[in-house]
Amino acid sequence: MNKKILIIGPAWIGDMVMAQSLFLLLKQRLPSAHLDVLAPARTMGLLSRMPEVRQAIEAPFLHLKFEFWKHYSLAKQLRQQNYDQVIILPNSFKSAISPWLAGIKTRTGWLGESRYFALNDIRHLNKSQYPMMIERFMALGLAPNQPIPKPYPYPQLSISPNPIKTLHKNKSRLFAPNTPILAMCIGAEFGPAKRWPAAYFAEVANHQIKSGWHVWLIGSIKDSPIACEIMQLTHQHCEDLTGQYELTEIIDVLALTTGVLTNDTGLMHIAAAINKPTIVLYGSTSPVFTPPLSPKAISLKLNLPCQPCFKRECRFEHYRCLTELTPSRILSTISEWNIT
Repeated sequence: MNKKILIIGPAWIGDMVMAQSLFLLLKQRLPSAHLDVLAPARTMGLLSRMPEVRQAIEAPFLHLKFEFWKHYSLAKQLRQQNYDQVIILPNSFKSAISPWLAGIKTRTGWLGESRYFALNDIRHLNKSQYPMMIERFMALGLAPNQPIPKPYPYPQLSISPNPIKTLHKNKSRLFAPNTPILAMCIGAEFGPAKRWPAAYFAEVANHQIKSGWHVWLIGSIKDSPIACEIMQLTHQHCEDLTGQYELTEIIDVLALTTGVLTNDTGLMHIAAAINKPTIVLYGSTSPVFTPPLSPKAISLKLNLPCQPCFKRECRFEHYRCLTELTPSRILSTISEWNIT
């Protein structure tokens, strides 16, 4: 009989991309296993690009709200699936409630938020043993203290057969197969301490445009004000794609580019998972815990005494970790890309 495993997925886009390392590991160990993933609505699209996942189940909960009857209703739905195991990736209390109510035989997760009663395969996290998020995810797919096999399986998102059709879904876009394209992922939902200055993005864009490149601005509708500023500073010579594509469509759009310049954000993990040359700019965060998982990705950061602070805003109000990471350093790195 094929083992049926439910994974309670993380809430953030980048974390869900990294969760694919666990899915790949499980399929390596149990090729015939059925993997279903419970996920928030905003990350559901990613699962359609992960062939290891049999079924994606949308979580009905609102962020930061505990709605018992929704947990109870979901538990009834999960009970009908007769899962052999659930692996709970978030450390929150509420993420373990529905699997417990569903009576899933083996309920695996890190201790987190005093959820002793809800788990029966409790793991105690040693952060020094697992410094990376993907290690903490993959360890839950193994027996306690079993070494994670190397090399680690890195996320590999699938691309649609015709990504150009995705690009042109609304109107014709600036695209020529023989012209290099730089994608700039200009936003960061976490906060300004993760966002490189718009003027710096514009300086890099102007240089690349003069060198014969096309430059695409990628992001959500929330990033449109930043895109407008960059468009003004580049005399409208970039292609502003912010807010015009769904998450799965952005995978296809990025697949058409030559390389990606990005803040530390969910789109960074997508770029790495389609193996694009990627430059990641780190301000308040660190590449130690959640690095881009690709041999073609380069992480750029300073080594200031206040880094990393993991704050949304600079407590000193100077944002030196970003302002002193100058465009010249990025341009030097782009010049080393092999685009032939």
